[in-house]
Amino acid sequence: MDATPQGSLLPAPLLSTRCPLRPPPWRGPAPPRSPGPEPPRRRGRQRYVEKDGRCNVQQGNVREPGRYLTDLFTTLADLQWRLSLLFFVLAYALTWLFFGAIWWLVAYGRGDLEHLGDAAWTPCVNNLNGFVAAFLFSIETETTIGYGHRVITDQCPEGIALLLLQAILGSMVNAFMVGCMFVKISQPNKRAATLVFSSHAVVSLRDGRLCLMFRVGDLRSSHIVEASIRAKLIRSRQTLEGEFIPLHQTDLSVGFDTGDDRLFLVSPLVISHEIDAASPFWEASRRALERDDFEIVVILEGMVEATGMTCQARSSYLVDEVLWGHRFTSVLTLEDGFYEVDYASFHQTFEVPTPSCSARELAEAAARLDAHLYWSIPSRLDEKVEEEGAGEGAGGEAGADKEQNGCLPPPESESKV
Repeated sequence: MDATPQGSLLPAPLLSTRCPLRPPPWRGPAPPRSPGPEPPRRRGRQRYVEKDGRCNVQQGNVREPGRYLTDLFTTLADLQWRLSLLFFVLAYALTWLFFGAIWWLVAYGRGDLEHLGDAAWTPCVNNLNGFVAAFLFSIETETTIGYGHRVITDQCPEGIALLLLQAILGSMVNAFMVGCMFVKISQPNKRAATLVFSSHAVVSLRDGRLCLMFRVGDLRSSHIVEASIRAKLIRSRQTLEGEFIPLHQTDLSVGFDTGDDRLFLVSPLVISHEIDAASPFWEASRRALERDDFEIVVILEGMVEATGMTCQARSSYLVDEVLWGHRFTSVLTLEDGFYEVDYASFHQTFEVPTPSCSARELAEAAARLDAHLYWSIPSRLDEKVEEEGAGEGAGGEAGADKEQNGCLPPPESESKV
């Protein structure tokens, strides 16, 4: 009987006869495969999620745009940088202009502008001789600069009330806009830019089972705390009732039941999805997979160690980016007292012998081969039981019981062998 290859649960005859293999280019260790330029896609499929994690979904025909104003803080934080800076400048400039116009109206209504040279007249604000001076006084009041040239007097109760109102509203505007800018600067998606995914996913044998694998890594020294990984299969489907569901999402198990989806992301890790009976790829062979049309979205979540904010990184793989019969090149080496990660080889793969049939066919072939070996090859113990049973004939009851249960020990000469 042929020996089973080391590290595989499948017997050698199954790997050589039942499922044809892709022959390696030469014997010996296969060279690393450089990703290089991506081949042209056979299908013009629109990505649901880009490689950088950006989702290709736009909201159209929103009938109630006022809902965005109910959460103005999040709306401003979600704007593009140029729009955020524009709103930031306009918020302060319009506030200064608004209160500057009110200060000018107060001075104009009290007649301060008509008594500019009258020393006996007590104005509401000293040295306020026009709209520009009122605008500068508004800036000094809201920013609490206080140059000392223009100052409010105690003979103007309406000016005192206006001063209190501008101080309160100015503090609110300042807190709101500074908070928006702080959130904008410290958004977690900037941290996600240093979380990288392999450019391709691979399908190959791992412990004798077909697995879909991809690699993730973190370029920073600060870690992602409580990191977890998820995978979604995006593919259109039609129900039994004839309903067409575009972009239907199906979970791909990457270790949720065993806890393997929780990552200690210090060095690059290869995430594996075992293609079993619960997998949507259970009946997909290599040829069927190449003809299929789907997208695999992978999502990495965790908390940023430096800020404690939740971070999410996303990427996706189309059919053309899934390599059958490949494995990732190792990027981890042991140096003098530390481990070194070579990110130059992060995306590289190499070919390995892999059955081209589906995981279901592979499991059925393994089961048939195991059953054939079980029933066709008699065991050594059964042969001894038959020999001794024929020699002794109808022996005692104890001998009959041992023969029936198959518990007769082998002779001393054979047991030593």
